[in-house]
Amino acid sequence: MSGSPERTAWFNGDFLPESAVRIPFRDRGFIHGDGVFDTARTFRGRIHKLEEHVARLYRSMAYLKLDCGLAPEQLISISRELVARNEPLRGAEGDWWVTQRVTRGVPAEGADDRAGSDRPTIIVECTPLPLARRAPLFRDGIDVVIPWVRRTPPESLSPRAKTQNYLNLALGQLEASAQAPEAWAVLLDLEGNLTEGIGCNVFLVIDGRLKTPRAQKVLPGITRETVMELAAELGIAVEETDLDPYDALTAEEGFLTSTSLCLCPIRSIDGRPLGGGKLPGTVTERLTRAFSESVQFDFVGQYLSHLAA
Repeated sequence: MSGSPERTAWFNGDFLPESAVRIPFRDRGFIHGDGVFDTARTFRGRIHKLEEHVARLYRSMAYLKLDCGLAPEQLISISRELVARNEPLRGAEGDWWVTQRVTRGVPAEGADDRAGSDRPTIIVECTPLPLARRAPLFRDGIDVVIPWVRRTPPESLSPRAKTQNYLNLALGQLEASAQAPEAWAVLLDLEGNLTEGIGCNVFLVIDGRLKTPRAQKVLPGITRETVMELAAELGIAVEETDLDPYDALTAEEGFLTSTSLCLCPIRSIDGRPLGGGKLPGTVTERLTRAFSESVQFDFVGQYLSHLAA
């Protein structure tokens, strides 16, 4: 009896079954976290803002002095073909994360490992969005925990590069999960201001104004940028500024943005309900509606349709 159909990935020049993608254990991405990645999502199988995600990937590569040997247009074409090849496995109610990964690869035999490698490892892959797992977040809201672990400062490593090394954020998330298993961490910087969590940006509504941490302290998400553009179109004042826990705990409402979530309201911060407890808040609701209209897809409805009966 044959097994279930297997997804396809692109690995160093070839489309292969995912099980055939093998990364050498001496790859610098594994040894040192020396690599970058970026991830778009699909709506009904169509990749959203792929060009913007790939452009950010190339900025991350430039920051790491990493050359994948492909033009952006080639990586875009590969990504689109990969999604087309995997379309039969998507399912009527599903969608993908579409990720491009580039590491510095394996140094040549006898080479000084400190010098890196001129043979990069390149992977493009599709992963099903965890719609059922995250569906309750759109019904109940997200609980945010601010951990003691602080975000790596930009003076040490710029958060604007989307690198393979997520250890700092992962430690913050582990701390948050120990307090509340379903919580999402949002780390503070060394000055005590909010930054970001794993793959997510935070927005707060204070005195009717939409506020978010400054781009110098976070990875400026593609969805974050879209939300700021939509807010401007709706006449909602938006500001990039320092925000401390006091701002978070006294905000009228708030939400997280990410490629997969799009926008999802915050229910509580450190166990304290945010605002008056109405979810979503007025500004969040307006922006959610505008985002759905901009992508011509009801992403909230998609998540809610996966709630357990």
